[in-house]
Amino acid sequence: MSPRLKRLSGAEVVAILRTFGFEVHSQRGSHVKLRRIVSGGEKQTLTIPLHSELDTGTLRAIVRQARRYVPETDLQRHFYTK
Repeated sequence: MSPRLKRLSGAEVVAILRTFGFEVHSQRGSHVKLRRIVSGGEKQTLTIPLHSELDTGTLRAIVRQARRYVPETDLQRHFYTK
Protein backbone atom coordinates (compact mmCIF):
# COMPACT_ATOMS: atom_id res chain seq x y z
CA MET A 1 0.00 0.00 0.00
CA SER A 2 1.43 3.36 -0.99
CA PRO A 3 1.74 6.12 1.62
CA ARG A 4 -1.05 8.68 1.77
CA LEU A 5 -0.76 12.43 2.13
CA LYS A 6 -1.48 13.74 5.61
CA ARG A 7 -4.21 16.33 6.09
CA LEU A 8 -2.27 19.52 6.87
CA SER A 9 -3.03 23.21 7.26
CA GLY A 10 -1.09 25.92 5.48
CA ALA A 11 0.52 26.96 8.77
CA GLU A 12 1.70 23.38 9.38
CA VAL A 13 3.26 23.25 5.89
CA VAL A 14 5.05 26.55 6.52
CA ALA A 15 6.41 25.18 9.82
CA ILE A 16 7.65 22.02 8.06
CA LEU A 17 9.36 23.97 5.29
CA ARG A 18 11.01 26.29 7.81
CA THR A 19 12.88 23.26 9.16
CA PHE A 20 14.52 23.05 5.70
CA GLY A 21 15.73 26.64 5.86
CA PHE A 22 12.84 28.47 4.15
CA GLU A 23 11.77 31.79 5.67
CA VAL A 24 8.65 33.87 5.13
CA HIS A 25 9.53 36.38 2.44
CA SER A 26 6.16 38.07 1.83
CA GLN A 27 2.44 37.60 2.21
CA ARG A 28 -0.47 38.77 0.12
CA GLY A 29 -3.89 37.87 1.40
CA SER A 30 -3.99 34.24 2.44
CA HIS A 31 -0.86 33.23 0.47
CA VAL A 32 2.64 33.37 1.87
CA LYS A 33 5.87 33.19 -0.11
CA LEU A 34 8.69 31.22 1.44
CA ARG A 35 12.23 31.75 0.24
CA ARG A 36 15.68 30.47 0.98
CA ILE A 37 18.93 31.56 -0.59
CA VAL A 38 21.48 28.80 -1.12
CA SER A 39 25.18 29.00 -1.85
CA GLY A 40 25.83 30.81 -5.09
CA GLY A 41 22.97 33.21 -4.41
CA GLU A 42 20.24 31.03 -5.95
CA LYS A 43 16.79 31.99 -4.64
CA GLN A 44 14.37 29.14 -4.02
CA THR A 45 10.74 30.23 -3.62
CA LEU A 46 7.54 28.38 -2.72
CA THR A 47 4.02 29.80 -2.36
CA ILE A 48 1.76 28.32 0.31
CA PRO A 49 -1.94 29.14 0.89
CA LEU A 50 -2.62 29.66 4.59
CA HIS A 51 -5.89 27.71 4.64
CA SER A 52 -7.08 25.79 7.70
CA GLU A 53 -6.91 22.53 5.71
CA LEU A 54 -5.25 22.20 2.32
CA ASP A 55 -6.93 20.18 -0.42
CA THR A 56 -5.11 16.99 -1.34
CA GLY A 57 -4.32 18.24 -4.84
CA THR A 58 -2.94 21.51 -3.48
CA LEU A 59 -0.75 19.69 -0.98
CA ARG A 60 0.47 17.30 -3.69
CA ALA A 61 1.44 20.30 -5.86
CA ILE A 62 3.32 21.91 -2.95
CA VAL A 63 5.26 18.69 -2.34
CA ARG A 64 6.04 18.40 -6.06
CA GLN A 65 7.42 21.95 -6.09
CA ALA A 66 9.36 21.44 -2.86
CA ARG A 67 11.02 18.34 -4.35
CA ARG A 68 12.92 20.65 -6.69
CA TYR A 69 14.82 21.96 -3.67
CA VAL A 70 14.57 19.31 -0.92
CA PRO A 71 15.21 15.56 -1.35
CA GLU A 72 11.97 13.58 -1.55
CA THR A 73 13.06 11.20 1.21
CA ASP A 74 13.36 14.15 3.61
CA LEU A 75 9.89 15.44 2.69
CA GLN A 76 8.12 12.08 2.93
CA ARG A 77 8.23 11.76 6.72
CA HIS A 78 6.55 15.16 7.09
CA PHE A 79 3.91 14.95 4.37
CA TYR A 80 2.99 11.24 4.10
CA THR A 81 1.59 8.66 6.49
CA LYS A 82 3.63 5.52 7.07
